[in-house]
Amino acid sequence: MGIGISAPYLTGVFPVAPTIFSESGELDIEGQKRVLDCMIDQGADGICILANYSEQFVLSDGERTRLVDLCLDHVAGRVPVIVTCSHYCTAIAAERAGMAAAGGAAMVMLMPPYHGTGLKVASSEIVEHFAAVAKAAQIPLMIQDAPLSGVELDVSLLVRLASEIPQVRYFKIEVPFAAAKLRSLIAQGGDIIGGPFDGEESITLMADLDAGATGTMCSALLPDLIRPVVIAHREGRRSEAAALYARILPLINYENRQCGLRAAKAVLKEGGVIRTDKVRHPQVPLHPGTRGGLLELAREADVLALRWAN
Repeated sequence: MGIGISAPYLTGVFPVAPTIFSESGELDIEGQKRVLDCMIDQGADGICILANYSEQFVLSDGERTRLVDLCLDHVAGRVPVIVTCSHYCTAIAAERAGMAAAGGAAMVMLMPPYHGTGLKVASSEIVEHFAAVAKAAQIPLMIQDAPLSGVELDVSLLVRLASEIPQVRYFKIEVPFAAAKLRSLIAQGGDIIGGPFDGEESITLMADLDAGATGTMCSALLPDLIRPVVIAHREGRRSEAAALYARILPLINYENRQCGLRAAKAVLKEGGVIRTDKVRHPQVPLHPGTRGGLLELAREADVLALRWAN
């Protein structure tokens, strides 16, 4: 379900799909399919796979390939799928992007090349890296500007990337002061900034929407409750959007500050969508007290993930 570079820009809520493991730590194929179905029923405008919240950093190359094929085949064009292809090596990132595009991905997403805190590259090599990936994919590319990489992508560099690489039209901004960066990016880039998104579980969503974000990349925990916020804001009903967001912000904050990527899995398991919320070591399970606090807030918010399997 690849989309043309000049097609109408994708907007809305694009949650990250968690990778589902069995209790023994193997890929849980049926559980993965159920999560994708649940996310579509949650009203996701699209789905992102193999991102950081998918635990992409604990997957083998073979598992990545299997998951790309599985997710694209199972979603089967019901919503657009973004495939994350981050890697320090340009050739590997480009190969991943080409495979994703060939399988029907709508877009690829990646961070700039990095490895640890000290192995980074100059701006010119960052441009070359994204250009090579874009050439291999021939579908839209989203640049992920995330603290995890440790690479500072200033606004002038982001605008340069959009100016020099036609496929670069989407930007996921999830750094501190994201709203200010989004506002500056849109002002400096103009029409070539086609898809300004935020991320980080939508924890700064209202400020980012006010700054011009047209999409958000949350987790699979509550896209059903985040989407009405985005729609209300888009339609000019800002007060309603703010009230809806205020209602779910305690849950989003708890996810972001207390649980991380384990939150969505814990709620999906509690709701019977998946059999286990296993994470791979060195990640560890949620403390029972933390899990209890999460589920309390999820029930108060009435997230669909707790009711979907019933």
